[in-house]
Amino acid sequence: MLDIDMIYDYPLYRPPSEAYSLIIQITLGCSHNKCTFCKMYKDKKFTIKPIEQIKKEIDFFRRRVGYIEKIFLADGDALIIPTPKLLEILDYINEKFPENKRISLYASPKSILLKTPEELKKIREKGVKLVYIGMESGDNEVLKDINKGVTAEEITEASLKAKEAGFQISVTVIAGICGEKDSTSHALNTAKVINKIIPDYFSILCLVVHDGTEIDRKIKLGEFREASGEDILKEIRMIVENINIPKGEKVIFRSNHASNYLGLKGDFPEDKEKFLSEINFAIKNDYIRERNERYLKY
Repeated sequence: MLDIDMIYDYPLYRPPSEAYSLIIQITLGCSHNKCTFCKMYKDKKFTIKPIEQIKKEIDFFRRRVGYIEKIFLADGDALIIPTPKLLEILDYINEKFPENKRISLYASPKSILLKTPEELKKIREKGVKLVYIGMESGDNEVLKDINKGVTAEEITEASLKAKEAGFQISVTVIAGICGEKDSTSHALNTAKVINKIIPDYFSILCLVVHDGTEIDRKIKLGEFREASGEDILKEIRMIVENINIPKGEKVIFRSNHASNYLGLKGDFPEDKEKFLSEINFAIKNDYIRERNERYLKY
């Protein structure tokens, strides 16, 4: 007899906007799993679950969930699954949960680029409407330094390819990823990529150093020093200043995660000046909130 703790391989992560989604864990870990700042999947070997196991778990959830509109496919890069198998999984989800209105997943730029446009369109037609992309930075030197495994050009190409296939895309970048070093190139090039992509959703998180990561090791060796809250706000201000979304387009922006020193919420281009005003006020008046460090430990 299956129970929830037999189905989920912990730790289990999902984006904040998937708080009320049913999580179906069809892969374990991350297909890349080499980023210097990330600890999310370090203790997991990347695995694609057997199709029969996935179907049994979907059946388990169907027996226990009366109605669900949103489904999130975990772990870190479900799109990497070979397309025929992924389509079979999606068919089974749609058969068992015909009421679902949106399926979403994390997708690495590499997994998007590995798919043909036709494959991506088929996946979209099966109900995957939203893909989450961890961009982290639009600067190639930063991407190399954090061992992201892709270039800014590849991130841009993958994001536009996903949009062309009909997906909504949610892009996340990390402020403070450069530490105390000059973050000007990171900020300016990140804004350039956002201007090219025009994602549906855009979020800025702040660097959180976790024990056992490569960045943590560098800190202990004196090779990396974290940026101050004020410097991170100035970095975010530079990103926001240089984001220029054309009128008629809309990018839903959030910078209100527990890692952030200032909560920002609104849309580009409509609320750009409001964002800048709030950032400037916070810097001028030393209004930099305390991060929820206890929450961020997990």
